Amino acid sequence: MNTANKITLARIGLIPLFILLFPIYPDWLIAHSGLLQHLNHYGIYYAALVFALASATDKLDGHIARKYNQITNLGKLLDPLADKLLISAALILLVSQHMIASWMAVGIIAREMVVTGIRLVASAQQIALQADRYGKIKMVSQVIAITVVLLNFRPVGFPIPIDQLFMLAAFLLTVLSGYNYIKKNVHLLNA
Repeated sequence: MNTANKITLARIGLIPLFILLFPIYPDWLIAHSGLLQHLNHYGIYYAALVFALASATDKLDGHIARKYNQITNLGKLLDPLADKLLISAALILLVSQHMIASWMAVGIIAREMVVTGIRLVASAQQIALQADRYGKIKMVSQVIAITVVLLNFRPVGFPIPIDQLFMLAAFLLTVLSGYNYIKKNVHLLNA
């Protein structure tokens, strides 16, 4: 296994840590643990840090794969899968704490499932589809929006919650990139 794929697997490995740090523990459990009390107050910041670190590895593994000619079919499969798992975990946790609207999470996750379905059809035909430019822009917008929501970024005196605007922008970019991906690859479904 090459270095780029190891970094991608490390990104997948950071997802459980992100989930553990996210403050979702019940009150009765928090009351009996100093560690959980600490995580209840500061865990969201630790989770945001782990999320940002895991997201940064996406750029790193792609750079290494291209620079050292380590692009493999396994990497083409694992990289978008790692992204989808990380983003989906974050969205589900944010919805569970009422930090974002559930329809945004459902729309984003549904887009990812549709794109994964197209990739599976292509894979069955020995075709490995890579993310396009719009998919990369979508991923960056999702990472920024989720990080802003995790940090509860709401400037004082600003009438509209900035974190929710970032999330809405990420949702719209996700829908547009999904439309573009389907339009570009729909011929695979008809084969």
